[in-house]
Amino acid sequence: MSKQQSGFTLIELVIVIVILGLLAATALPRFSNLTADARIATVNGMRGALQSAATIAHATQLAQSLASSASVTLEGQVVTMSGGYPTADAAGTQAALADYSGFTPTGGRFDKDGGTSPNCAATYAASVGGAFPSVTIATSGC
Repeated sequence: MSKQQSGFTLIELVIVIVILGLLAATALPRFSNLTADARIATVNGMRGALQSAATIAHATQLAQSLASSASVTLEGQVVTMSGGYPTADAAGTQAALADYSGFTPTGGRFDKDGGTSPNCAATYAASVGGAFPSVTIATSGC
């Protein structure tokens, strides 16, 4: 009587390993840049937050029939205004934002992760002549 063995041969195992290696090699580049994509999305989110804060502050000022340079109070924070929109400093944009964690503000510029990555920031430029303020982003360093 001969004993019959069952299992995989060495060639079958090698072929499976090669196939898994090829799948991993094609999938890895798709997932390797997720950190940069996440940082860019965060900077885009800060741009939206700055635009929303400026719009809310402007609407509050209009609803209260205040002069375009009169400060407004948003959620207990006094926000300095110029031209009907928040100023690009700590008393303006930073006061208007409820939360800017993960960013380091310097004037109207909000650097991602404390500025450790240059050119990864959102920048708020104050209103000129009553026009909506400019909010730009730099993502080449994210």
